[in-house]
Amino acid sequence: MGTADLEALARRVRAASREVARASSGVRDEFLRAAADLLTGGAAAVLEANRADLERAERDGLDATAHDRLLLTECRVDQMAEGLREVAALADPVGEVLDGWTRPNGLRVERVRVPLGVVGVIYENRPNVTSDAAGLCVKAGNAAFLRGSSSALASNRAIVAVLRRALAKVGLPEDAVALVEDTGHETAVAFMRLRGLVDCLVPRGGKALIGSLLEHATVPYVLDGDGNCHVYVDASADVDMAEEIVVNAKTQRPGVCNAAETLLVHADVAPVLLPRLARSLADVELVADDRARVHLPGAAEATEEDFATEFLALKLAVAVVDDLDAAIDHITRFGSGHSEAIVTRDVASAERFVKEVDAAAVLVNASTRFVDGGELGLGAEVGISTQKLHARGPMGPRELTCLKWVVHGAGHVRR
Repeated sequence: MGTADLEALARRVRAASREVARASSGVRDEFLRAAADLLTGGAAAVLEANRADLERAERDGLDATAHDRLLLTECRVDQMAEGLREVAALADPVGEVLDGWTRPNGLRVERVRVPLGVVGVIYENRPNVTSDAAGLCVKAGNAAFLRGSSSALASNRAIVAVLRRALAKVGLPEDAVALVEDTGHETAVAFMRLRGLVDCLVPRGGKALIGSLLEHATVPYVLDGDGNCHVYVDASADVDMAEEIVVNAKTQRPGVCNAAETLLVHADVAPVLLPRLARSLADVELVADDRARVHLPGAAEATEEDFATEFLALKLAVAVVDDLDAAIDHITRFGSGHSEAIVTRDVASAERFVKEVDAAAVLVNASTRFVDGGELGLGAEVGISTQKLHARGPMGPRELTCLKWVVHGAGHVRR
């Protein structure tokens, strides 16, 4: 796809975004429900396209983590559809009045949520992102301009076809959800530079994608960054609870951004917990510092690079720390600002951890795997922002809006 063709498509998406912004909440929710029904009804075609993607990717040497990200099953398609229905059931953020006041001169001032416009989403081999992102964008009155990976192209085409049929069914323009099918690097760079046509860009991918975005993008963006997530087990922790949380955070789905990558254990609880984890994490490659290896004799020596790495695999870095201060210092040094968890029975420790750890999400006595739009009541997410402007954490419908100042006067003029 040449630059002219990409810009022409972007202009159609932008025109469609204005119609979506004008549409009622009822029509946008009707689209979401229709898309969910068509997705489950057309699951066979989506799964057939996904099998073609998987076969091609496996011939190219697909690893286990990438396979899990790319794979769609009937259950996962049902979950995608259910996510759309849950988004439809959420309150409409568009038009929400955040606050308002009347000035001494009689002017009435309000701050109101309005759509962003065109949201560009550039992502790697996770076809479920296609329906999640499109559904959330339309819910918030936006158009979704999608650019997925070559590995998931057939799957993305099939899902977008379903979404566009749903748009037409409820009278919204099909170009409110559009897919850039050219997955070449040059087109990706051109996509990042559609300033004036795309209002906000959300990247979901690894270091190479983020690096390219930082180098080339002229469109304002919200970074969906690395998930170098930690679980810290405090001295007062319930050991049974800690074991269950650590195992879940690491193994429930290791190839996603909210999986735990580092375990920090207080020295007082390490002799009891770590031997138990050596057994319950038998399928996980453990790398550990010297103090942890005393209790994990089969673990390899951890390097500073290990503690700084998002493995996205069945691998876990382990360190023993003397106290909460040391745990917070470690997270401050190595964390990526995504999700950090503490397991403790000490209220004061929990409060300090929540207050002092600088991350998009902080959990107390819960697995990092809960930092997910669906799990937190957003229905789905466009991404999980690790930056602080304008959104942070899982991005649902409200994070896909911005604010408009509305001022009501009665012939007021400034003197």
